[in-house]
Amino acid sequence: MAEVKICGLTTVDDTLRCIEAGADAIGLNFWPGSPRSIDVATARAIVEAAGDRVQLVGVFVDFSVAQIREILAETGIEWAQLHGNESPEQLAALLPRAYKAIGVKNRSAIELARTYPGEHLLLDASVPGLPGGTGRTFDWTVAAELARQRKLTLAGGLDPKNVTEAIETVNPFRVDVASGVESEPRRKDPDLVRSFIDAAKTAFSAN
Repeated sequence: MAEVKICGLTTVDDTLRCIEAGADAIGLNFWPGSPRSIDVATARAIVEAAGDRVQLVGVFVDFSVAQIREILAETGIEWAQLHGNESPEQLAALLPRAYKAIGVKNRSAIELARTYPGEHLLLDASVPGLPGGTGRTFDWTVAAELARQRKLTLAGGLDPKNVTEAIETVNPFRVDVASGVESEPRRKDPDLVRSFIDAAKTAFSAN
């Protein structure tokens, strides 16, 4: 079953609304440079409220393996999404519940992705100075090729209006959205969340 991930949650209330709307996974961002960054205490509260109803993913940018393991242990988050310049060896140390996020400029991202181990992979747009959460799309044909080889999470500029086309083009394992369902930074819009999830689930069923 293909999945929908809502990323950049910052409150328990928003998280519960996303779960009720049908989200399969929730992303919690620990990169201090992100407007959606949260601390360990907030993450722990969100994890406790979510329970086992959804997969929980921590988003990290250039944290050490030891730092990531500590945060996962302190919060109860299950998965690590590595969005920085982490090496294949760092990712390997966190497997099986970790995956690399690759910023796509062009088709060279395909070869870069192949250097990282693991079953899962995330693709986002490459924007200078931003390790992720760009709010921009990229050439989905690059993603389509990798989606045939890995459990691919497609991110980058997705919203309720374009997620159907994205799924039809790429056939990913999962779609990932943050700013595309926000009413303002750090706040998810319940109507946009529901519209995105409904559109994605419909497209996955038909694809």
